Amino acid sequence: MAKYIFVTGGVVSSLGKGIAAASIGCLLESRGLTVTLQKFDPYLNVDPGTMSPFQHGEVFVTDDGAETDLDLGHYERFTHSKLTQLNNVTSGRIYEQIIQRERRGDYLGKTVQVIPHVTNEIKSAVRRVSADVDVVIVEIGGTVGDIESLPFLEAIRQIRHEKGRQECIFVHVTLVPWIAAAQELKTKPTQHSVKELRAIGVQPDILLCRSERPIPQDMKEKIALFCDVAVPAVITASDVSSVYEVPLVFAAEGVDDIILKQLEFGSRAKPRNLDCWSRMLEDLRSPDDSVSIGLVGKYVEYEDSYKSLKEALIHGGLAHRLKVDIHWIEAEGVQGDGWEKQLEGFDAILVPGGFGKRGVEGMINSIRYAREQKVPYFGICLGMQTMVIEYARNVCGLARAHSSEFDPGTPDRVIYKLRELKGVDELGGTMRLGAWPCVLKPESVAARTYGVTEISERHRHRYEFNREYEALLTGAGLRITGQTPDGTYVEVCELADHPWFLGCQFHPEFKSKPMEPHPLFRSFVAAAYEHRRRRLAGPLLRGVEFSSAD
Repeated sequence: MAKYIFVTGGVVSSLGKGIAAASIGCLLESRGLTVTLQKFDPYLNVDPGTMSPFQHGEVFVTDDGAETDLDLGHYERFTHSKLTQLNNVTSGRIYEQIIQRERRGDYLGKTVQVIPHVTNEIKSAVRRVSADVDVVIVEIGGTVGDIESLPFLEAIRQIRHEKGRQECIFVHVTLVPWIAAAQELKTKPTQHSVKELRAIGVQPDILLCRSERPIPQDMKEKIALFCDVAVPAVITASDVSSVYEVPLVFAAEGVDDIILKQLEFGSRAKPRNLDCWSRMLEDLRSPDDSVSIGLVGKYVEYEDSYKSLKEALIHGGLAHRLKVDIHWIEAEGVQGDGWEKQLEGFDAILVPGGFGKRGVEGMINSIRYAREQKVPYFGICLGMQTMVIEYARNVCGLARAHSSEFDPGTPDRVIYKLRELKGVDELGGTMRLGAWPCVLKPESVAARTYGVTEISERHRHRYEFNREYEALLTGAGLRITGQTPDGTYVEVCELADHPWFLGCQFHPEFKSKPMEPHPLFRSFVAAAYEHRRRRLAGPLLRGVEFSSAD
């Protein structure tokens, strides 16, 4: 039977509950336990698929096609848990299921209420992910005191009541702020947060106290006394330079030991082994060199919009002990006189995914610059589509070539709407989503990079390469090097006469991990470093050989 860890947050949002949950999962895996993680989001959207990246950040996609909260990306990067649509549940989905049942008459005429019907549905969602694992870690979105979070908090209170303290732990992430005027850390926000939580009937077992500075022992004792928590369970969760340090910070504070003792795992748990994680962090802290990559996107003022992409580039650098300096370039600004100046000096250029017309012309200019100046280029999703548009316009002579998403009246729709979606106007859940197989052409950059010719990658898009233009484009030099096994969809495009120029319709960033960098990002960063070496006419890193297929 699985045991449960529920992670809540107090005082303010953005304290890092997702990183905390993922780090606890990482620690428990290092002790030989199997874990899964789940996120409860209190908002009424059924899923984040239709929410603005500026408001919500990236939408993370699972193998089964679920559009989920970005915290699921943290969960997969920090652990080996395989997540599905069951691992992200919103209030909207809970209420949708209840209303459907009520309309069918499943409740036999009863009055449908928050308790027990909503809370029972939440508890059922927890049970659905509990098979075949030792521990289920559930993060409750929002902040204690929010009205919309109350049904989730009541549900976990009931689970604790039903299971007992040996089966269920409450971890509360809170804030101990440093007040500069007083030159003091203050515990009152944490005290009030725990008071609010206890009023609901939830008594935390562990407090993860976010702070800019180490919390002294006497202050931990004060927090423990006022919050009715054991002193060793008051944990300093201080700021770190990289999120990948958090598991080691928690390990130093003994978080995993506290959890294992309360959940009574005893001899089932192995000694902690974070050696590989520590070596990865050492490579991250002490790189041998660096590369600079220009990321030309439309949501760059909010970096969480590209969270998995940013992490995947870091992972690609880790594979070669290189620091990746990401320069965020607003696509709308890469137009007008002198736009080329914005792209000079980068070792590589990347255009990520996105929706809508804004910034597309700037992306196309950036791609033309990378193609003509022989700068390594990586296009992901929209980045592949704009790569095709640029090639059709500037190499094949189709001056008005475009995607029907951006110009429905274009005479040359080199990118057009997915066949299955013609006539479908709804936005939510109507894309090509989740993992799809792809066959790579032998001897292509993609095949050499992956080391195999059959792969599976995750998708999130509505528009595709129009194969009516395939002969024209390939005749002019564009290579189609990846497609679905049945030949329906084009998945990868490359240029042969370029150091590294590749676009993929899928999102490889979703499958990259710090100790398992995705092959495409590993190869892309290697190509960027090779370009840097040639551009600066400097020596290659001693003892390291790079190639476009590394």
